[in-house]
Amino acid sequence: MRLVILGGSGSGKSTQAQRLCRYFDIPLISTGEILREAISGDNLPSEFRWSQTDPRSSLSVYASLSELGDRARTYMQKGELVPDEMIIELIQIRLSQPDINCDWVLEGYPRTAFQSEELDFFLDDLEQKLDWAIYLQVPEAVMVSRSLGRSLPDDQPEIVQRRVELFYDRTIPILEYYDRRRCLLTINGDQSPEMVQQNILTLLSVP
Repeated sequence: MRLVILGGSGSGKSTQAQRLCRYFDIPLISTGEILREAISGDNLPSEFRWSQTDPRSSLSVYASLSELGDRARTYMQKGELVPDEMIIELIQIRLSQPDINCDWVLEGYPRTAFQSEELDFFLDDLEQKLDWAIYLQVPEAVMVSRSLGRSLPDDQPEIVQRRVELFYDRTIPILEYYDRRRCLLTINGDQSPEMVQQNILTLLSVP
């Protein structure tokens, strides 16, 4: 099962991604968590300690998560999206790691139509195919209030509002992209986490 979880800040993406990973017992790839670890200066997570003899290692200029954090910090602190090329390379490296295999849930990516296309191109190279893009649809007021209720350092009012604006600007093309490929599922995210998960599983035809 290969799934992408789409939704704005505070839409419940992380919650549902984690629930689906536990349900299907598959890895979670969260760009938000990876970037926050980079910003905080934590050590490189184990999943990124790829072998130095791995030919894909030389393709990345972000072999150090701290370097990625330095580059991403300016964008994230302003509520701006991290540049496409940085995120695309990060995701490609992560999807190439041996612990991922063929099943995963991807949360926080793609965030632009270009990233959606690049993901499909890369999956073709891996001889994989995305099963579903799941869009958690919630009102703007809900996204803002949920985000402000968290305790993350980048969840300040002006940053949250900017993220919401960027989300609406860039989301429609992504939804259209996946809708054209007949792999878009739209879920009402303004419900309890349990109900949202059940609705997702129902549309995935999982008992």
